[in-house]
Amino acid sequence: MCRVDHMAHIDIKAQDALTAVQLEVLNSMWRRCAGRVILSTTLAGSGHPGGSLSSLHILLVLYSVMSHRSDEPLWAARDRLIVSMGHISPAVYGVLAEFGYISEEQFLTEFRRAGSSCAGHVEQGVRGVEWNTGNLGQGLSVGTGARLAQELSGSPGKTIVLMGDGEQGKGQIAEARRFAFKYKQAGLIAIVDRNHLQIGGATEDVMPVRVREEYAAAGWNVIYVPDGNDFQAVFKALRRAWLHEDLDPARPSVLVARTVMGKGVSFMENKAKYHGATLSSDDAKKALAEIGCDPGLVDEWAKRRAARKISSCRGSEPGRNGGACWPRIDIGGPVVYTGSADCRSAYGAALKDLAALNNLPGATPKVIGFSCDLESSVKMGGFRAVSASAFFEAGIQEHHAAACAGALSHEGFCVFFSTFGVFAVAETYNQHRLNDLNGTHLKVVATHLGLDVGEDGPTHQSIDYIGLLSNLFGFSIFMPADANQTDRIIRYVAAHPGNVFVGMGRSKLPQVTDMSGALFFGKDYVFEPGKADWLRSGGKATFMTYGSMVPQVMRAADILAGEGLSMCVVNMASIKPIDRDAIIKAAGIGPIITVEDHIPQTGLGSIVARVLTEEGVGGQRLVTLGVSRYGSSGSPEELYKMQEIDAAGIAGKARAVFD
Repeated sequence: MCRVDHMAHIDIKAQDALTAVQLEVLNSMWRRCAGRVILSTTLAGSGHPGGSLSSLHILLVLYSVMSHRSDEPLWAARDRLIVSMGHISPAVYGVLAEFGYISEEQFLTEFRRAGSSCAGHVEQGVRGVEWNTGNLGQGLSVGTGARLAQELSGSPGKTIVLMGDGEQGKGQIAEARRFAFKYKQAGLIAIVDRNHLQIGGATEDVMPVRVREEYAAAGWNVIYVPDGNDFQAVFKALRRAWLHEDLDPARPSVLVARTVMGKGVSFMENKAKYHGATLSSDDAKKALAEIGCDPGLVDEWAKRRAARKISSCRGSEPGRNGGACWPRIDIGGPVVYTGSADCRSAYGAALKDLAALNNLPGATPKVIGFSCDLESSVKMGGFRAVSASAFFEAGIQEHHAAACAGALSHEGFCVFFSTFGVFAVAETYNQHRLNDLNGTHLKVVATHLGLDVGEDGPTHQSIDYIGLLSNLFGFSIFMPADANQTDRIIRYVAAHPGNVFVGMGRSKLPQVTDMSGALFFGKDYVFEPGKADWLRSGGKATFMTYGSMVPQVMRAADILAGEGLSMCVVNMASIKPIDRDAIIKAAGIGPIITVEDHIPQTGLGSIVARVLTEEGVGGQRLVTLGVSRYGSSGSPEELYKMQEIDAAGIAGKARAVFD
């Protein structure tokens, strides 16, 4: 059943139909790959054989016509294939084995085993896989991001996204359809495996979706393939989309291919149960015999699987296949602010500067901006004015924007995604989670955080973002204290790879100064992740805070100083990584009081408590101040007062520590 020499790459532009020899080879490939689908899922005792068999013909045609190199999977000029329905990994891995990306041995002996790269849903740990998928409905957004990368860099490749029909009910797919049409992504081809079955039964019973009509309404070219399990039919339809034959050349295209669940095995065909149900050993032997494979392979591979040992370090780490190299970014020189200013305006100015320095006329841009109908509020207007072709307005489609921007950041671009805090994190948490799993380098810059949003009310007061983002292993979290620190942080994150969240409120803040009145974050200040800023020294206790709370805490410290209580003030702009040494040092001085425009149970308060516990620092009191209930509409000062995190309230809580 091992891979044999198969036909050379099929030039889809050079022939209008597959030859008899090509069809014969494809059928031989199908037999081997179908056998791998049955063997892998049966031996693992779990998996999705039905959908894998329904999509197998499509995958084999795609890999036969796409430009790709098994010995150079990240070849820049390759065509991209995003498999949105990641559960068909048995088909994907089987085809990748056929084309020399992985060995049949590795796939069949390791599929779905702990430590193996051959996970249950397609992941980049397997050579040739472009994107970790599985959470349905995100693949088309990822495809639009990959397509943007090809367009911006002038790559000749196409982007193909393979999806299931059940996932077409996801709203994010509608968002991606609109985006692709707006930006005229003619090099994007979607394929829907339309077998009319999903876990719960018939798609029409679970949730009716008018697939062709909805794509047509979104402005796409639509091609119906009556038999998606026929190599010739798939090839001809794909060629038509590839060359835009009788189609609008400025629009993306979709193939809706009518397929059969469990195709090739009579007792599996058109049965929804085989979406996620595997075959017993006896049934697997019957299935293998039916497709022309040796039934004895079940027992043979069971023995080989039992003997296979897997290295514990072999798992599917985020972005294991890598991605494009991080671009070299010119961060320019710092801007120094002296008067009161809002952090978001400082962000906008820094972003504009980065665009002017790095997005040069006639060259591929390096810095990209994404917004969701909030360009003016998040201060991206300057960036757009300087580099309009590198700015993408995604509309009120945050789920799509987060996934699309993340995919683009994986392709060697420095991508900033900005919107309000509630939309940047809570609304798009799952998208960021998958970005993180894929090893992206997205810069999420959120404005309008916390009660500082004020009159917009509790629906817009993001008070839980630290807790959410702390769950994502690859994300850093930075919270600048004023415009000067904002400027340095933005320039820092632009120059370094990795996923980063930079958060700020809406209000204008005074520039932080030292005891002599000089700017604390002046011209010579350099931001360092994991390093706290000791703004004030004292001998009684330590305030630890960040962001919009810094002015309130500074005023509280001044109030207490007038009463003879000298307090340290520490700015924890780097929430993740956290400065553990600063926390330990503060505990050696006296009680610690954390103050934040956030829920303390999942914010800085909980982080400090954990560090103290982990480091074995006992006998010191910790007071955590923050948002204890949903706010209401009103000025930030009024809202802070209501929750006793204004300067007076903070000072009062501190006094109580010493009573």
